[in-house]
Amino acid sequence: MSDIVIKAENLGKKYTIGHQAENGRYTTLRDVLMQSAGNLWHKTKDLIQGKPIIQGDTMEEVWALKDVSFDIRRGEVVGIIGRNGAGKSTLLKVLSRITEPSAGRVTIKGRVASLLEVGTGFHPELTGRENIYLNGAIMGMTRQEIKDKFDEIVAFAEVEKFLDTPVKRYSSGMYVRLAFAVAAHLEAEILLVDEVLAVGDAQFQKKCLGKMEEVAKNGRTVLFVSHNMGAIQKLTSRCILLDNGESLLDSNVNKVVSTYLSKNINSSRNETLDTSQNDFTIKSISFNYEAVQNGFNKPLNFDLFVNLENHKYNLTIGFIIINSIGAKLMLSECDIDEIPVGVTHLTLILEDHHLPPGNYSINFGIVINGIQILHKENVLSFEILDLGIDNPRLTQKRDKVGAYIPCKYIAHKIK
Repeated sequence: MSDIVIKAENLGKKYTIGHQAENGRYTTLRDVLMQSAGNLWHKTKDLIQGKPIIQGDTMEEVWALKDVSFDIRRGEVVGIIGRNGAGKSTLLKVLSRITEPSAGRVTIKGRVASLLEVGTGFHPELTGRENIYLNGAIMGMTRQEIKDKFDEIVAFAEVEKFLDTPVKRYSSGMYVRLAFAVAAHLEAEILLVDEVLAVGDAQFQKKCLGKMEEVAKNGRTVLFVSHNMGAIQKLTSRCILLDNGESLLDSNVNKVVSTYLSKNINSSRNETLDTSQNDFTIKSISFNYEAVQNGFNKPLNFDLFVNLENHKYNLTIGFIIINSIGAKLMLSECDIDEIPVGVTHLTLILEDHHLPPGNYSINFGIVINGIQILHKENVLSFEILDLGIDNPRLTQKRDKVGAYIPCKYIAHKIK
């Protein structure tokens, strides 16, 4: 028997959106009334004919998903990443049967629990207790199965005090805690989780990630959508990258995350920073990629062009290096005496940084005579490659650790 529990074949989802025409002329009350009457007639006609009712004068077809295919096996934990509007949430809605695909088909074996939006499947007028039983019933659980898990759900969600309060009075954090607790504890074979965990506080997010790890170890299948690359890399071993509704890459998580981040690796390789204060102007800043190609712990070179109009200055240049999961790893500063008038090309060299292979970005700042005149985040992105590394443990920690510095030791013989 095949252990494939989700099979997507050429999935597509199309939406029709409307646009309001702009005629560039003054609109009178009579125009508005006539247009409203016309719109009402067209909507009534579309309703009778079974057509979707779309607002606007002109229509446009938008494919949120295009020709997406993949197989997911029992017990796999798969991440789905991509920019906003890439089709991630639409894909999960198709998989959870909230919406039907416009093309292709999907086959699912097993009960599905989905957490796609805060409070999905909850009735606002019902209490937390009643919604636990309602959600369980929607997922095909018997009353006894729900009852057996009830205490665990309440303890995990930490909403016991408000259990008999209608959920419409819950905060968004309470809502998502209870929703996640229900989805994770009831015995569904497949768990679909969208970016809703961002609603919870840091402690609850850590708790949820731990629960998803436990769920995965028990052989259940998890599809996890997130913009948190650290969580994706911690939880999943496989990842799917979506872009404009299409599947760009389906591979191991480190490769996919690296590809995703490199797609966003700036176009700012030679970015111009427009700043002028006290006749001090930075013309451009660029990153020397050739130095990186040499591999691990090779010098990183930054080229900075400074244009001074009529004064000499002492300045301090500082930058912070940040890894792919947003951790600030390193602060470096350089004090420069007397930049002359005119254009000066500065090459800043960072040696012995001990940064492991991975994707990084830089926050950049300049201080002149003790006054900060520039601060810019994510001014550059770059990648350090695996070249020149014979330590397999280090390559496995790509994008997951800070600096790697070998440790020396001294052994003292006691006897």
